[in-house]
Amino acid sequence: MWLGLALLSALLLGFYDVSKKHSLKNNAVIPVLWCNTLFCSLILLPFVLSSRFGIIPEQASLYVPAGDLHDHMMVVLKAGIVLGSWICGYVGMKHLPLTIVGPINSTRPVMVLLGGTLILGERLNLYQWIGVTIAILSFFLLSRSSKKEGIDFRKNSWLLFTLGANVLGAISGLFDKHLMGYMNNMFVQAWSNFYQVAMMSVILMTMWFPKRKEGTPFQWKWSILLISVFLSCADYAYFFALTSSASMISIVSMIRRSSVVVSFLCGAALFHEKNLKSKAIDMLLVLLGLLFLLIGSMQA
Repeated sequence: MWLGLALLSALLLGFYDVSKKHSLKNNAVIPVLWCNTLFCSLILLPFVLSSRFGIIPEQASLYVPAGDLHDHMMVVLKAGIVLGSWICGYVGMKHLPLTIVGPINSTRPVMVLLGGTLILGERLNLYQWIGVTIAILSFFLLSRSSKKEGIDFRKNSWLLFTLGANVLGAISGLFDKHLMGYMNNMFVQAWSNFYQVAMMSVILMTMWFPKRKEGTPFQWKWSILLISVFLSCADYAYFFALTSSASMISIVSMIRRSSVVVSFLCGAALFHEKNLKSKAIDMLLVLLGLLFLLIGSMQA
């Protein structure tokens, strides 16, 4: 079941990336991200209130417990890590082609794999290791094909933001697996969004609002709302998958990065991005790696 939830999360993440790319085109990054955190919070608020007033019973999968002080402090820490990853990721995505960002993001599970193996004691079988090796190979091939668009991995500062987002995202993934060992998944998802919108409100009012006329202006797009819808659904499937004792964060993260398939196809069809033939090879390698991961996970 957790494999199916991870695949569903990957599909939704692909549409999330497309909505994010469309929203950020000629738009200010910070208010778009603030809207995202706000709408995600509004989507989850009814579940919190319904749980408090007894409308949703405790045994229901959508029930949100109150949590104690320690639980909330852990979620505040998670919210800060995720927000840092989002800020870096949004900045990178605004200035880079989606067909470059997607495959780079697909390498995040390699970092999670190292953490899962060294910190959480997860062990991969032969098929899973083959899948991971193929994913690593796709990253180096991507760096070669990206140079045809004048994007040098060693000199492009926007790539550093994207890579920074992946490092923080990997840390968040490992922390998620730890939290799902003793916390309710809906509690973590809902309250992390509440704390993120509070943090983003401070950033919005101190960093963007006073200088809003000096940079790229903010313009409303309906795709901003779609960011939150797709992300909320993808995160629910993701956290629910991690509640399974059989789930492995290294495998779940790798499967979620197959969202690159959706972002690649939409980047080609909607944004008319270039150099698609060589990038398609990178995408096929990601799919091949995913296939080996799925075979290995079903045999585990």
